[in-house]
Amino acid sequence: MLQQIIDSVRIFQPEITLTLVACVVIILDLVFKNRPRMLAITLLIGFFITGYYLIQQMTGMTVSAFGNMFLIDPYSIFFRLLILLTSIFIVVFSLMSAELYNGKRKLGEYYVFITTATLGMFLMTGAGNLLMMYLAIELTSISSYILAGYKKEVPDSNEASLKYIIYGAVSSGMMLYGISIIYGLTGSLDFYNINTAFQTGEVNFLALVAANVLMIVGFGFKISAVPFHFWTPDVYEGAPITITAFLSVASKAAGFAIFMRYFFTAYYDPVTAALSGTLATLSGFDWNIIIAVISVATMTIGNFIALWQTNLKRLLAYSSIAHAGYMLMGVVVLSSEGVAAVLIYFAVYLFMNLGAFFIVMLIADKIGSEDIESYKGLGYKAPFMAVSLSIFLISLTGLPPTAGFIGKLYLFAALINHQWIWLAIIGVLNSVVSLYYYVKVFRNMFLRNIDEEHEQLKFNPIQVIITILLVAPTLILGLYFSPLVNLAQASVNILGLK
Repeated sequence: MLQQIIDSVRIFQPEITLTLVACVVIILDLVFKNRPRMLAITLLIGFFITGYYLIQQMTGMTVSAFGNMFLIDPYSIFFRLLILLTSIFIVVFSLMSAELYNGKRKLGEYYVFITTATLGMFLMTGAGNLLMMYLAIELTSISSYILAGYKKEVPDSNEASLKYIIYGAVSSGMMLYGISIIYGLTGSLDFYNINTAFQTGEVNFLALVAANVLMIVGFGFKISAVPFHFWTPDVYEGAPITITAFLSVASKAAGFAIFMRYFFTAYYDPVTAALSGTLATLSGFDWNIIIAVISVATMTIGNFIALWQTNLKRLLAYSSIAHAGYMLMGVVVLSSEGVAAVLIYFAVYLFMNLGAFFIVMLIADKIGSEDIESYKGLGYKAPFMAVSLSIFLISLTGLPPTAGFIGKLYLFAALINHQWIWLAIIGVLNSVVSLYYYVKVFRNMFLRNIDEEHEQLKFNPIQVIITILLVAPTLILGLYFSPLVNLAQASVNILGLK
């Protein structure tokens, strides 16, 4: 037992590093008061050390820690790298955010909660046990609740945090009830043992359906899927822009990671899958039909409500909901091709979504507004930033030659190859709708107030470099995407899919 614990601790190094970094940041904040930039640099160093340990684990092997509570495999490593990269960008964004630093807030806790949220997301991606999954979700959620309301002197921020907590508490309670039913049906919390119980014994069908509907409520909250999305627009608008970007990418990635691992591990039928080439549910219930309905509702409602938004941050919030619907299309396919498409999409979504929020943050710091009408003539006031924002929005639409096109291409290809033609058509039509509300931003930047004299908005070299670091992958991955595709395909094999 002692040797097993030692071995588990040895392979748990990235998570231990994050825990130690959070403790170090707390101590430094107590000793060196009002030195937030030093805390941010310390946190960045800790993240890079964490990344080093993650890269060390990229052996293609699958190992478990603490009795299958936590799984280290290519699938979890892929998502943990995405989450870590997002966290690094968010800390860098925070260093440049006038919204955070001009308010004379104490930012020690801010950086601590970014670390604990990142740790919770790491645990979500590798959870192999329902108890670990729930604790990881709660660690992530509690940290996110506080970060969403960090501008506590602003009424919108307090409202956002309160709504987030209420929706989170309800979804958490329903998920916990679903977990208790599954434990009662199978006698285990381990994903693989649950799968074995489903294969070897008769399970009450109605109880299983009820349990998993409750589980879907919890997962739907984390990924902002309709009808569990109501918190998203208000939280995204009221939270600091840095946290909005963090939640829209990292939190969503962690939610999808545990969502797919749970369903593709606990309900995988190896015999039927070997014959059909797809995941077959042991209960005989077509879960993919439910997920398809949620996917259609999510992308459609997200896109159509975005049409009426006048605040760019709120528009990106509804856009984020729609993108959750697109990614759910990959889950519907129930095959390695569909899961790989989701992983590819997340990799490109990271750059284009963070890039869009970063420029919104920089412009808001300059002009004091996030309203789309305030972007009139921006193409002449700040041409580089306006063109960069246009590239990110074009990529979010899914047009070539950007990375967003590749992400949607693989999603639609997976759907068509598995005869989900109608769902692919709905996805394409929704992409057309999204182009309409992104065009409003283009029009204001380049076609409005073009005859007026424009005072130039100036940005420092570091802000320009960060923008280039986000624009470059958005364009490069649209032209040269083979390494990303190969990495994503290698990362899904661990789920047992063929």
